[in-house]
Amino acid sequence: MEYPEAIDYLYSRLPVFHRIGAKAIKPGLGNTLALCEGLGNPQHQFRSIHVGGTNGKGSSSHMLSAIYQSAGYRVGLYTSPHLKSFTERIRLNGQPVAEEEVAQFVEQHQSLIESIEPSFFEVTVAMAFDFFARHKVDLAIIEVGLGGRLDSTNVITPEASLITNIGYDHTDILGETLPEIAGEKAGIIKAGVPVVIGETHPETALVFSKTAAQLQASLLFADQHYTIQDAGVVDEKRNVAVYQEGRKPHFLSLDLLGSYQLHNLAGVLATVEVLQSVWPVESEALEKGLSEVSMLTGLKGRFQTLQHQPRVIADTAHNQPGLLALLETIQTIPFTTLRIVLGLVADKDRSKVLTSLPQTAVYYFCQAQTPRSFPAVDLQEEAALLWRVGEVFTDVNDALAAALTDASFADLILITGSNYTIAELTNL
Repeated sequence: MEYPEAIDYLYSRLPVFHRIGAKAIKPGLGNTLALCEGLGNPQHQFRSIHVGGTNGKGSSSHMLSAIYQSAGYRVGLYTSPHLKSFTERIRLNGQPVAEEEVAQFVEQHQSLIESIEPSFFEVTVAMAFDFFARHKVDLAIIEVGLGGRLDSTNVITPEASLITNIGYDHTDILGETLPEIAGEKAGIIKAGVPVVIGETHPETALVFSKTAAQLQASLLFADQHYTIQDAGVVDEKRNVAVYQEGRKPHFLSLDLLGSYQLHNLAGVLATVEVLQSVWPVESEALEKGLSEVSMLTGLKGRFQTLQHQPRVIADTAHNQPGLLALLETIQTIPFTTLRIVLGLVADKDRSKVLTSLPQTAVYYFCQAQTPRSFPAVDLQEEAALLWRVGEVFTDVNDALAAALTDASFADLILITGSNYTIAELTNL
């Protein structure tokens, strides 16, 4: 079986969330456990860090991977969704899994897959775990797909769990309130396994405290442990000062420029600190890793500058908390006119998303080539009712071309709203 055939098999035969949404989810861990059993239970053959949360879990996972790579460890990284290639989901020291290995896995285990009838995500998780076990990683960073409690990745027992934050997203699946959503995210907390919470929130802190106490898991709220101050962007690096009680400040430079990464950083630093006795990391490795995340791990689409004059930034923010954090960073950049290329998926709370965006921006509405995309024409109509006005395009690249034509060199063009919109950019 060749790689294109294997990918076609995975997409055409299995329910895929990014195409059909919640209908692709198969509740419970039974399928994943059955797949892993058929593979010899690879999830028990490597050590890991489990990373969940509403926003920032992907960036945090890549930062952790970069840090441990810089410290000399053999690091597996599992994230989702991918932007350009399926192989991005499974990495070893930043390098995507070889296409040949994907094809070999599907061919070798096709009968197992068909006997269980799992979802696309369940198969990719099992594939990742098999890959990490066979390649004997020192540790694997495993990003939760959706929620936590019933997410397919939740068959591991990690060395530590990191929950970045809680916000309103996938409320049709995870619950309508922050405590309900937090309860689902808290499902990755394991008995006796340390858990780090990136951001303290009055509505969710008690959920995590109670769960951790019940499971006798040590609990650390990272933003209470670290104070992080932004020192601005110099030479395309965001400089920060990290303060801890009783210690001298630690100065770091991040290649991930979004100011929202400061919130993610606290959780990452706390996780590394909690695991120092398991995987020691020297200060030099920490500094190098955080300054070279994109290069070391291949991360794209997080406040990524595609060009200057006019400056074009692509960011995968796709819910209200993520967009508000993104716009906070935008305010630190001088520009004449803000032009927003926007595409959303159909199952988001569009009113919350749209009202978080500025009325004064010029909009270019588009849609990704996936059934989950919300039609650009309908998005234009809904946005107009909220005084966000713009033109319609069927392709993100056409929308960007129009924005570039309209823009002066001092304008800022922001492309955002969906992973799938960003993924279809030609020059990402």
